[in-house]
Amino acid sequence: MNRTDEWGFATSDPQTPADNRRHPPDATPASPPTAARPPAPRAAYEPQHMARAALTRILEPGDEIAGRWLREMGPVALWHMLSDEDAAPPKDASPAKITGLRLRAARARPAADLAAVTALGGRFICPGNDEWPGQLNDLGDARPVGLWVRGTANLRLWALRSVAVVGARACTEYGAHLAATLSAGLAERGWAVVSGAAYGVDGAAHRGALAADGATIAVLASGVDYAYPRGHTELIGRISEQGLVVAELPPGDHPTRTRFVQRNRVIAALTRGTVVVEAELRSGSLVTARRALALGRFTMGMPGPVTSGLSAGVHQLLRGEAAVVTDADEVIELVGSIGDLAPERPGSTRIRDLLDPVATRVLEALPARGSTDTTHLAQEAGTPRDVTQGKLFELQSLGFVQRCGDRWELARRAEATDGSRRGGT
Repeated sequence: MNRTDEWGFATSDPQTPADNRRHPPDATPASPPTAARPPAPRAAYEPQHMARAALTRILEPGDEIAGRWLREMGPVALWHMLSDEDAAPPKDASPAKITGLRLRAARARPAADLAAVTALGGRFICPGNDEWPGQLNDLGDARPVGLWVRGTANLRLWALRSVAVVGARACTEYGAHLAATLSAGLAERGWAVVSGAAYGVDGAAHRGALAADGATIAVLASGVDYAYPRGHTELIGRISEQGLVVAELPPGDHPTRTRFVQRNRVIAALTRGTVVVEAELRSGSLVTARRALALGRFTMGMPGPVTSGLSAGVHQLLRGEAAVVTDADEVIELVGSIGDLAPERPGSTRIRDLLDPVATRVLEALPARGSTDTTHLAQEAGTPRDVTQGKLFELQSLGFVQRCGDRWELARRAEATDGSRRGGT
């Protein structure tokens, strides 16, 4: 016959000692009376906090059906339903789905997972906590059940001023340089750089922010203690010390293809905007950008060579609703507050640009080759002869023209200085 423990969860083992039944289903069984060591103390976790931690082990990230059950039933009731084979499932639940989730529920050990993340110096946060980023609620029923976090910074505060920098794993040197430079610029201006810790653009973005002693957040498709890719073990370790490492999955869980895709929705929702540096036409980075677009976030792209397949996806994005950006100032102008404007970038000023309109007309009236007299120049420039004569002396003093008897011609030194042909060409 089924029994229930003090947490209200069913256990079907009639042989379980009464002392063991007093522990939640994920706790380490109590030692026999003859054991020398005392029972391990259990941390005092709020029931909803414990239930959500268990559900991260049971539910797949981004499961909107399960997310709706969570919203309608609450975390404790949902965990109870999935842990008790005799509990009635939701009316629209398929038997196969419920069976699979209950198999996972049987191995859920939330207290052990919470102890594991605490040992790493991390924590588990969920909706309702002070540290929970409210913008994740924009995902609706696809909102994360909770987030496992490593690092000392406050995730909610950092996310308020954050930008996602994403792109191709097999990026070019150009893409890696852009990602690192952009991220360093954002970090220097007090913005957190969010990415997925993958090879290529992601790694370059994190390194750029770290090099600037800035804030960076890595959102993983695995547990926060499971470094993936393995080649970024050191990088992820540095991020956990200087920044934040965030995951929907509990400690020890591994990434899968679908989990990478679902991880992108968290990056998109967490940040003020997403910048794609390099991406092919089929790229997970474009998934992030389009999810950001659907959520009403700023979506930006950094253009590359039109002959590069790694820029084709970015260019396609830019033909839609994404904005072109080339540096941190332009990104902040979009995602920042009123008044965070990118500086104007005027072209180089030449001496000829400083001439007044009349002098410019006289200069342009001179032939490209050969010489002409003052009377002809006055006619060509449409200015009185005496005014033309005065402007020619002015242009001579500036090195634009030279006098040959009573005729005038362009000076070679002026051509070399200005770098362009004169005389109206």
